[in-house]
Amino acid sequence: MSEQPTRQQRILAIDDNAYTLRIVEHTLRDAGFRVITAISGEEALAQIEREGLPDLAIADLHMPGISGFEFAHRVHQYSDLPIIMLTATGHEATVVEGLEEHAEDYIVKPFSPGELVARVRRVLRRIGEFAYDLEPQTRIDERLLIDFPNRTAIVDGRSEALTPTETKLLYILMRKAGQTVPTDYILRRLWPMEPVFEDRLHVHLHRLRRKIEDKKDKSRGRYIVSERGAGYSFRDLKQSRPAAPTSRVAEADDEDE
Repeated sequence: MSEQPTRQQRILAIDDNAYTLRIVEHTLRDAGFRVITAISGEEALAQIEREGLPDLAIADLHMPGISGFEFAHRVHQYSDLPIIMLTATGHEATVVEGLEEHAEDYIVKPFSPGELVARVRRVLRRIGEFAYDLEPQTRIDERLLIDFPNRTAIVDGRSEALTPTETKLLYILMRKAGQTVPTDYILRRLWPMEPVFEDRLHVHLHRLRRKIEDKKDKSRGRYIVSERGAGYSFRDLKQSRPAAPTSRVAEADDEDE
């Protein structure tokens, strides 16, 4: 039975090889995804600036100019965008570097259409749905707007600069708006290569809250809510309901391939 996304998720495909790009585009469109393409890392970054973040990116590893690794590095300065690398080599060192530092998964060329769709769906299931529209500037409510590429929050009409960690933290929480995101999941997504403790996360959360929360609101938090012993949630204001403290992010990192 074919598996369709709950909404038409947007995939950004990047490859300087026009033939490969057409295969990726047609395969994913046939599978029910909306696909946008770019022939270089530079063009892909420009598209994100104009159109906002996609749900997932598929990037060729070896491209002139900005490589797939460099594209991932730049995008991950302000988001936790899931990326699948396309590579012509299965060399172990290259694969390990890609998975540990840059990507969710990799596909070795040539690949079958079925493998491509299966890997895309697997990554999207693990990362989860994005509760807010992925526009260049994401409107939360009448007082807060987030500009991910420029790492800026517009709060009550004033501009607040966000650090890369603060922006990425917002991305992780907003992707799962209305759900409790476990602390260990957040730590792994923010600092995948470092052993870190929750105290470090608390520091960044405190600074982020000072920038975006309504200082007049003395409740649990207008946007970011602490769920004692469980994690943190971003209120799903689009649905006009509070975050559900009992809903947990599936720890799909432990799923079998």
